[in-house]
Amino acid sequence: MKTQQLLDILRIIFWILFIGFLIKAGVLLFNFGMSIWNPEGSKNLYLGLNLFDLRSQSTWQFIHVGTLLITVISLQAYITYLVIKISSIIRLQHPFTKEIAHLLSQISHVALGSGIVSIIADSYCKQLLKQGFDIPLAWGGKELLFLAAIIFIISKIFQKGIDLQTESDLTI
Repeated sequence: MKTQQLLDILRIIFWILFIGFLIKAGVLLFNFGMSIWNPEGSKNLYLGLNLFDLRSQSTWQFIHVGTLLITVISLQAYITYLVIKISSIIRLQHPFTKEIAHLLSQISHVALGSGIVSIIADSYCKQLLKQGFDIPLAWGGKELLFLAAIIFIISKIFQKGIDLQTESDLTI
């Protein structure tokens, strides 16, 4: 299979992931908003996520957890969108462009922010667990920080490739 065909297939997969993240964020936002006025809605926010006990005990803590969850999922959707942009503009004959390096850098920053928000959310949920609330969420903050570090390194490699390519173009 040719590399360009593989990139086209990956672009389609990332579009599917992006749409999935948007649907998940939208459903959570809608159900979360509805459950503020109707506590029964917090029994099944999304795919069996039950935060009814938390909602019954503390509306503010319920709002905090819901906001953190929607934020992390929205940031993941944005990362996926940036990957779609990269896959749309990359040309294998001339891959090292400033725009791609900028997008890679942007992905690493968003992944870093998402990882930090996930770690804060995880710590917050652990604190709520100590208070007796059962919050069945896995945030994955460490994995997002690892992703941010990898993408940051790749963006620096791309930046060096741009410098070398520019230098090569000037000498020819």
